[in-house]
Amino acid sequence: MNHCNHYNLAKDKINMIMAGLMVGLLVAAFDYSIMGTAMPKVINSLQGMEYYVWPFTSYMLSSTIAIILFGKLSDIYGRKHILIVGIVTFVITSILCGFSTNMLELIIFRGLQGIGGGILLSLPFIVVGEIFSPRERAKYMGILASVFGLADVLGPILGGVITDTLGWRWVFFINVPVGIAAVALILYSLPNFKLDSVKEVIDYSGIVTFTLTLSSLFLALTLAGDLNKYPLAEIAGLFVFSGVMFTLFIWAEKKAVEPILPLYLFKNPIFSVSSVESFLASALMFCGIIYVPLFAQSVLGISPTNSGLLMIPMLFSLTMASIITGQIISKTGKYKKLVIAEFVITGIGVVLLATMNANTPYYLLAAYSTVLGIGSGMAYNIFNVAVQNAFTLREIGIVTASMRFFRNLGTIVFVPIFGYIMNFTLGSSTAVILSKTQALVLSIQNIFLVAILLAFVGLIIAFFLKEIPLGGDVPINYKEVSEEGINKTK
Repeated sequence: MNHCNHYNLAKDKINMIMAGLMVGLLVAAFDYSIMGTAMPKVINSLQGMEYYVWPFTSYMLSSTIAIILFGKLSDIYGRKHILIVGIVTFVITSILCGFSTNMLELIIFRGLQGIGGGILLSLPFIVVGEIFSPRERAKYMGILASVFGLADVLGPILGGVITDTLGWRWVFFINVPVGIAAVALILYSLPNFKLDSVKEVIDYSGIVTFTLTLSSLFLALTLAGDLNKYPLAEIAGLFVFSGVMFTLFIWAEKKAVEPILPLYLFKNPIFSVSSVESFLASALMFCGIIYVPLFAQSVLGISPTNSGLLMIPMLFSLTMASIITGQIISKTGKYKKLVIAEFVITGIGVVLLATMNANTPYYLLAAYSTVLGIGSGMAYNIFNVAVQNAFTLREIGIVTASMRFFRNLGTIVFVPIFGYIMNFTLGSSTAVILSKTQALVLSIQNIFLVAILLAFVGLIIAFFLKEIPLGGDVPINYKEVSEEGINKTK
């Protein structure tokens, strides 16, 4: 691999770029955590308890599709332009969400908002991969990923305060000033990076088959969570349709000039292993984020606000672990041992959480979830850094977007599965004998038992991750076009 010095961006310019990227990312990251707290009020206002999960589902689906799609489009049209499109889309759709008059409108607008969200979740990491050398990337990725921790800590509290004082619509309206600030920072500081060797061909058949594969899979998983309500034939039909579309997608990608997800990436063992590990790490993190507050509120009887506070140690440790892991990789240039450690720590966290019962004191719940937080935080960066290091700069966009995509996929696939385990346990013959609280404890324990299995699988796979020590330079074959259109690469 050829090497050259990376862009000589001034320190204050780098700080401005990072500030712009972090504010942009913050807008999307806050969305998840704030919505969780606001949703009960939204349901009361718009009527539609049976559609409780749909605003989340439509957002999650469209953002997951957008991650891969716009990662690729930014190769063609430049990172800066697509990033600004993402923020503007997010801001406009936030206003629409805030003015929703019924659940259907909210579900549709949330789906559109997810497009902006998907762009904001992946592009900042791509830009960091391009501006910095492999060693430095880890450090800046850690700083960028800490935004998620911040959003996860403050989101539920902020969501509660905004909903209680200003009303739930302001959960959406608050995105407007933050979005405007992000656009201003990015317009001012970010050069428009563009790949010079990409053919301006859009892979329409890939886009359509990819969208249909994911939409039908997502719909099937969501409906399967409530088998009493939806006929089995419909759900099975959706799974089959998803499989057929997936086959067509693979066929389309093999023939495409500029595929949205190039299949040759999977021939690289670092990419394949990192994809699976990102998928598992995300599922493990979410079982904590979703079921620890539920346990606190429904089993221990803690108020929603206090259960939000109970999550702070977990989310703080997640943020710190993300930053520290980045610094360690940056100093040592190695990542494999950290991946092994990450799954060991996460594994210990879920083993401890699986021991919880109705007599577990608050402080132990906080301590156990903190262990899970440390492991989950480590996973935020490692795989981005590992795959960016294994490919040339021409592929950084798509491999970075892919890691974010597999993280989202882990959430999409496992959140309904965890929900199914819970409903199945609550409806089982054993649960009938128990009190309501005991039945709930048992169902949450079962979810963490499945999580132990996932952590173990992740640990085994970690040993197969190849390690390429990180260099200090950036691969060539790339040009940076500055604002004035001057090609700076000599």
